Amino acid sequence: MDKYNLPVILLKGIVLLPQNTLKLEFNNKDTDTNVIDMSLLFHNGYILVVSEYSSSNTPKIGVLSKIENNIKLPNGNIRVDIVGLRRVKTLEFLNPTKIQEPLESIVCEIKLKQIDNEQIIINKLIKEIKSYTKNIPYISNSIISLIENEKSLDRLTDIVVPTLISSKDRILEYLNSIDPLKRGEMLLQDIYQEKEIFKIERNLDMRVKKEMDDTQKEFLLREKMKIIKEELGDTLNKENEIDNLRKKIDEINCPPKVKERLLLELKRYETSISASPETSIIRDYIEWLIALPWNSFTEDNKDLKQVRKILDESHYGLEEVKQRIIEYLAVKQMSKDAKSPIICLVGPPGVGKTSLAFSIAQSINRNFVKITVGGIRDEAEIIGHRKTYIGASPGRIISSMKKAKSSNPLFLIDEIDKMSSDYKGDPTSSLLSVLDPEQNKYFSDNYIEEEFDLSNVLFVLTANYIENIPEALKDRLEIIDVSGYTEFEKLDIATKHLLPKIIAKNGLRSDFITIKDDVILKIIRNYTKEAGVRELERQLDKIIRKVVTQILVNNIKINKINIDEKVLDRYLGKQKYKYNLKAKSQIGVVNGLAYTIYGGDILPIEVNYFKGKGQLILTGSLGDVMKESASIALSYLKSNYQKYNINYAKLIDNDIHIHVPEGAIKKDGPSAGIALTLAILSAVTNKKISSNLALTGEITLRGNVLAIGGLKEKTIGALRSGIKTIIIPSDNENDLIELPNEVKEKINFIKVKNFKEVYEVFINDK
Repeated sequence: MDKYNLPVILLKGIVLLPQNTLKLEFNNKDTDTNVIDMSLLFHNGYILVVSEYSSSNTPKIGVLSKIENNIKLPNGNIRVDIVGLRRVKTLEFLNPTKIQEPLESIVCEIKLKQIDNEQIIINKLIKEIKSYTKNIPYISNSIISLIENEKSLDRLTDIVVPTLISSKDRILEYLNSIDPLKRGEMLLQDIYQEKEIFKIERNLDMRVKKEMDDTQKEFLLREKMKIIKEELGDTLNKENEIDNLRKKIDEINCPPKVKERLLLELKRYETSISASPETSIIRDYIEWLIALPWNSFTEDNKDLKQVRKILDESHYGLEEVKQRIIEYLAVKQMSKDAKSPIICLVGPPGVGKTSLAFSIAQSINRNFVKITVGGIRDEAEIIGHRKTYIGASPGRIISSMKKAKSSNPLFLIDEIDKMSSDYKGDPTSSLLSVLDPEQNKYFSDNYIEEEFDLSNVLFVLTANYIENIPEALKDRLEIIDVSGYTEFEKLDIATKHLLPKIIAKNGLRSDFITIKDDVILKIIRNYTKEAGVRELERQLDKIIRKVVTQILVNNIKINKINIDEKVLDRYLGKQKYKYNLKAKSQIGVVNGLAYTIYGGDILPIEVNYFKGKGQLILTGSLGDVMKESASIALSYLKSNYQKYNINYAKLIDNDIHIHVPEGAIKKDGPSAGIALTLAILSAVTNKKISSNLALTGEITLRGNVLAIGGLKEKTIGALRSGIKTIIIPSDNENDLIELPNEVKEKINFIKVKNFKEVYEVFINDK
């Protein structure tokens, strides 16, 4: 194997194959100039050309080349023509790390194998190359003259490849392939592949051309139709309108099925006569479909702390609702497939259900829409009318989605418990598909007729009474109870939210008017009677308005005003409401505790007995449950008269009369059971009951004391009335945690499981 050394030129970005010429220009200061000089002086112009390499990947094959036409240019640069002769094998590179010295290499010749039927292969290649250059318009056929009489497959492939192949990496593969037969196979493969690509491109071009021809044809037909319609009297405005509608349809982001429907309706609209009533129906329908937010979404606020802060600033308390919204957003961030809950806020009027829904929408960055379904009787108001009817329109759900302008708004459905049904249909059943997370993805309005996805909507419903919500609907709802505010909660709401808002609304400085807490409490107790704070807001607004009026009418110059109890009568008039006050300690009179939607209060219970036949007389507008509690109380004492030192004759030979004052007010519930029992016991044993004591709890025939509801409201009412001690069921012990600190500090709670424990408190009270 003959070895010899040659100077080396490294090519960047190009590949030189044998039988090809490369023109290069060098700066006189380049290291490559030294390589050229070395080649011409010591190697008769022979030089090795290789592609750029790294130290970890040195080329094994190079091209033995010769320098021709070495010309020095006027600018000092040198231009040379380098002609590739044949492939050689590189054995070693000298001075690879010395940048300032010319790179040299040691190479040896490569012996080519003899190829059987070489001429047949050459003829096949020439035939395919001729076909290729003939069918591919951007390939020059000048290459044919160079290869037509070629007898060497080795030379043929090297001549053709640079003309037919554009990829540097692929040409490099040809260079590194020593076997001419393999290069011939590669060349055939590339020719077939390029033909197939060109065929695909040509088909695409034909299709595009055909579509352009069809578009031009459609344009011409439309222009002719426009002229015909003008001759018939149709206005040009319709054509402009059609163009606008078509543009909107092209731009709208909606499901493919909806777009197909829009294009179909647009064609109907085009062919309809302007004077026809159907024309306006079709146009309205198209406009409705375009206006709906098919795939338009607002991005949820992902900062859960900020959401909580906004909710706390707008509404006091309501922890369960706020926490549920935070949980929903957290799950939504973890799983994009999380379904929106269907939340129903149940509570008395004025506690902030509707305004809370609006605040939720603001906090989570969603658009807000609201419908009120109270009094709706016709189901078409929910799911729309068939568009074939005169004056037909979509239902309230779809109409509200159009107003929302997004596919994921917060949708408030107010007064869900006030819906009703008649011969026109059952609107409640129409809401089932709207409020079912499994179905509302495919909600269909009678007017729209196409399915609209409601699964991304956050539905919030409100109701005053849970028992009035139809069972089928209630099953789909996540019920959250929003109870009325206590006096102390109302006080906090008034000082932190209502007063600053009212003062600002009336154009005053925030520190101009001061109302002390005890004054606000008096307004709450004596001028309002409600679960929420609407009336309280009106009364505070009334005070501020009168103050502003008085200042302007009398031209008073003052920097600050303090509202005290003395001026309440002047601003608000006489007290509207009074709460029961504890009575003096008396025989047969006990303080029960009542709970209404307006809050808590004490419930005086009076018992008398007189000669009779052992009958039980009940007065004071008592309900059935409370009447049953009175009967249970008397039966329990009759069966246990010896335990409580009762003269049995008093229970048998006398009529017992139980009266609850304020007979105009209906009273009901089992929680007065132990109070009724103690009142009867006090009357027949002739022992007074302390006026500082109040009781609440249900009693059984065995004397067991059962849990009751509304303990927080009852105890606040008791504190207001001056009660010092309250007997409660042991089962309500956990409810004490929720009580305000003011109540727990001033009231002594006694927990009992059986009436015997109530009796011990009674007899030991001095």
